[in-house]
Amino acid sequence: MTPTENSRTGTPGPEGRTAPAEAATEHLDVVIVGAGLSGIGAAYRLGTECPERSYAVLEARQSMGGTWDLFRYPGVRSDSDMFTLGYPFKPWAGEKVLAHGQAILAYIKETAAEFGIDRRIRYGTRVLGADWSSATARWTLTLERTDASGARVRQTLTCDFLYSCAGYYNYAQGHSPEFAGAEDFAGTLVHPQFWPEDPKGELYAGKRVVIIGSGATAVTLVPAMAEKAARVTMLQRTPTWISSLPSRDKVADLVRKVLPASTAHRVVRTKNILFAIGLYQFCQRSPKAARRVLTGLNRRVLQDDQLVRDHLTPTYNPWDQRLCAVPDADLFRSIKRGEAEIVTDHIDRFVPEGIRLASGRVLQADVVVTATGLQLLAFGGIAPRVDGEPVDLSKQFVWQGAMMTGVPNFAVCIGYTNASWTLRADLTSRLVCRVLNHMRRNQYAAVEPRPTGTLTARPLLDLAAGYVQRSIDAFPRQGDRGPWKVRQNYVLDATTTMRRRLDRTLAATPAHEVRQARAAAEKTAAPLHEAAR
Repeated sequence: MTPTENSRTGTPGPEGRTAPAEAATEHLDVVIVGAGLSGIGAAYRLGTECPERSYAVLEARQSMGGTWDLFRYPGVRSDSDMFTLGYPFKPWAGEKVLAHGQAILAYIKETAAEFGIDRRIRYGTRVLGADWSSATARWTLTLERTDASGARVRQTLTCDFLYSCAGYYNYAQGHSPEFAGAEDFAGTLVHPQFWPEDPKGELYAGKRVVIIGSGATAVTLVPAMAEKAARVTMLQRTPTWISSLPSRDKVADLVRKVLPASTAHRVVRTKNILFAIGLYQFCQRSPKAARRVLTGLNRRVLQDDQLVRDHLTPTYNPWDQRLCAVPDADLFRSIKRGEAEIVTDHIDRFVPEGIRLASGRVLQADVVVTATGLQLLAFGGIAPRVDGEPVDLSKQFVWQGAMMTGVPNFAVCIGYTNASWTLRADLTSRLVCRVLNHMRRNQYAAVEPRPTGTLTARPLLDLAAGYVQRSIDAFPRQGDRGPWKVRQNYVLDATTTMRRRLDRTLAATPAHEVRQARAAAEKTAAPLHEAAR
């Protein structure tokens, strides 16, 4: 069902200003926020499992793809294998296990076009406010739409169910610590999240580069920039666990030769899921053995025990933070060839010629890349209000990793921290569809998860990474048991999420209780619409 576009847009105000909001004249059953990997997957599930529901995908940017359209830094690629990062309903046909960003973006766009999802996306549409009315059991969304000329128009629409697929970090701002003397640096300072247009790599060709950081972005940048730079230095305060992964999966290649594409995709996907879970459990249960395995593999490639000991052996245990994967040991090979080095030290201050370290050494640099991490932002910046009151997210609990106490008819898509994002994201989208069908069958206007008994609060993302610890207190919590605990195990989640009895933890509002309130609201709004004409 395609919703009828019957809302009138306001007149754009002067440049840089936003026209006042108009009365809502459009209603949708479901609104999905975000047209990235999660949002496109959610739209597919909604279109196939709840075909009677009208919906739209609201995207603040002017293009789909989310992370894979935003990030343009050299070598940008996935850090999860594409058989699990890809959709279960759309076989990954690429050769690379860890695919480049442009290949992932093309895959997302192809999926959206194949299933007609691209026609449901409204670009340049940012959600400024989300207000839930218990009386009418509806959300009223305040939107800011940016048209082709750059003018911003304020609009509103209503929906029955709101699903945030905007991820959990800030697209508009990365984490950028204050560095003493940064203004004195004579070279170029750039953050990976806002890489300048530079298709030929002229920004760093033949130049000395220092990359601050040692996470997934940094280990991707080093070998990619080393191909053209005079020298690349990865400057880290402390080491990170890094392990090599073959760029091609030989088993996958063989399976795809002998089985149909969809069957082969399921087989390889299952294999990779089990391997990832097994590796994570091994690291958590036998951390000393995991340390020996990882350091042994790195020594085998680098042939330098001192380098591994000083720069590639963290104090924390494997998978206390996310494990960084490098395809075909490209980072290590760049180091062996003398194109790159790792320096473990603290920054004293920037100086005109580069960075002075706490040890007194000065790293000469023409370009400094601050790969210092992400900044978390709950629900893409949406701050829900219920009956006029703002919701204190930090006091809410998440149910089945998807819905939240205190906020009816609202779901959020958050992936795994120890495995592919899409595994959890797709499971959440299927759960949302199950909830919607449960509401339709039982004629419920609203549902809200409510625990029985007292829950012990735990951080939603139980990860020691700095970018998580900096902002996690602003997020809702997970509990200590059952559907309130966010487990990092896809096999367990896949066997329980779709089988739990919804009526045991979802408090429901029957549709007949809100019909009169809706009718009264629509009757009141009618004269306003006529006056606006």
